[in-house]
Amino acid sequence: MGVRRGGRWLLRPVTFGVPEGVVGLAGPPGAGKSTLLATFATLRRPNAGALHILGHDITNATALRAARAGIGYLPARFARAEHMTAGEFVEYAAYYKRTSASTARSTMRRLDLAEAAGTELALLPADVRLRAGLAAACVHEPAVVLLDDPFGDLCAAAEPWPTGAAGPGRHALTAAMAELIPVLRALAPTVVITADAPETLDGWCDRLFTLARGRLTEQPTHSAAARRGRTPADRRVLGATAHDGTAHDGPRLDGAGAGGTAPEAAPRKRSGAGHRRPARLSLPRPALPQLSLPQLPLPQLARPRARRPPAGSASGV
Repeated sequence: MGVRRGGRWLLRPVTFGVPEGVVGLAGPPGAGKSTLLATFATLRRPNAGALHILGHDITNATALRAARAGIGYLPARFARAEHMTAGEFVEYAAYYKRTSASTARSTMRRLDLAEAAGTELALLPADVRLRAGLAAACVHEPAVVLLDDPFGDLCAAAEPWPTGAAGPGRHALTAAMAELIPVLRALAPTVVITADAPETLDGWCDRLFTLARGRLTEQPTHSAAARRGRTPADRRVLGATAHDGTAHDGPRLDGAGAGGTAPEAAPRKRSGAGHRRPARLSLPRPALPQLSLPQLPLPQLARPRARRPPAGSASGV
């Protein structure tokens, strides 16, 4: 799949898939993150290749409607009607997604918005306003949630404050993100989040990609889920591959260009009694690097000169 805008490639043609879990997409402003996410949301068509969402080819009208029914999309700094309360905003989204008002109220209670239901969106703090946007995007319980820079308003609200290590703005931003990260992870089986800096997504996303100059590159993540084997879906894939050599996936976003194949199962060794011994999965022990300190020459200290006594005057004084 490839995406162009203004005569340049925002995403050069590449074959990739997005499995279950939280997937982060970072890149500098103008790299094309919002355009790529709008393509995933079927708001625009790819310029090259094909896009399959939840197994549906979006070039087919019937499949496109089925794919849109399973997508929740929240654009960056989402537009909101003036003087609309949080409850009215979520109920309007439920009506647009053909969901009942009781489901909208249940979604608001799940996101701790019951007390803010009667407050206008413009008067709510940035983190509570973001929760209202998340409730509107997920009111129909989608399988894939696309969030375009959800922490942008939080970072903008923290800018007037000192952003140093001890600044109150930094503390407020860190506390708000710590409360929102578990909420984001529980929105749907697959969640795609964009941000300008990779540091915003590193440490809690299951997979992390960077987009720069039209190239999509996967970066190592330091999240606890990745250290345990990425997401539960990935662990199920590894377990299925170790047993029967086939991989089973959950909801996916696939940018098609060429199909992938599942890894083959390792051959099993026969024991002397004729029984098959189950294959064991052994991980190589990483070799510790040998550290060597460079030998630095010691500086040569100059000998202090002997001070000469001041010469006497002609009168001997």
